[in-house]
Amino acid sequence: MKKLRLYLDTSVIGGCFDKEFEEFSNQLMLEITDSLAIPVISSITVAEIENAPDMIKKQLKKILKLPHTEEIFVTQEINNLGMQYLDQKVIPKKSQADAFHIAAATVNKVDILVSWNFKHIVNVHRIFGFNSVNLKEGYQTLDIRSPREVLKNV
Repeated sequence: MKKLRLYLDTSVIGGCFDKEFEEFSNQLMLEITDSLAIPVISSITVAEIENAPDMIKKQLKKILKLPHTEEIFVTQEINNLGMQYLDQKVIPKKSQADAFHIAAATVNKVDILVSWNFKHIVNVHRIFGFNSVNLKEGYQTLDIRSPREVLKNV
């Protein structure tokens, strides 16, 4: 069976140290470490974690050191798509980084974007909006889920 390519946004990594999210974030990290899924980390996530507490930085470094981790970088194509989400008011301009997470995952054709951000990302109305823009711009739709929903061993 094909391993899922999971785009991990910042909230999933930080969730490893948050009482509300740690159980499922840490379980996902174990599954990723056991090579049950392929983590996809963007330069957006790396930049957001630069100012995070050391324990979150260490968690990111562990993921980046895994041989099956894919690291992706922001391109003009990602910038253009992210701006479309903002211009179409799918997501507020103050949440620009979230728009670029979605664009990076879409352009890089990940299987699922994983996030704990229920306000701007894991939200059915926003997902419809993202996918509407994606289809209009010639991209595939993007599946967006919380860590709990993507675990194999729940």
